[in-house]
Amino acid sequence: MNTLYSLLTFAGVLLAIWIIFKILSLPLKLLWKLFVNALIGAVILIVTNILGSFIGISISITPITALIAGVFGVPGAVVLIVLKLLLII
Repeated sequence: MNTLYSLLTFAGVLLAIWIIFKILSLPLKLLWKLFVNALIGAVILIVTNILGSFIGISISITPITALIAGVFGVPGAVVLIVLKLLLII
């Protein structure tokens, strides 16, 4: 009886761990995607500032521009560059 109880306890713990990982996997995927977008957006802004210094274009990295580039990634950074070229920001 003790062995059966141990096996059932082990199976219950494995099931609980599996359920917890399934519940947490969606938010972790979302956080990972946001992290990658933020990294790519920041790199684009930095490269734009470095290369743009030769032609007089620089985008100041403020909390708003960092948020736009971070959340939207490449499209957000491109919109910031286009807005800068149109002298809106």
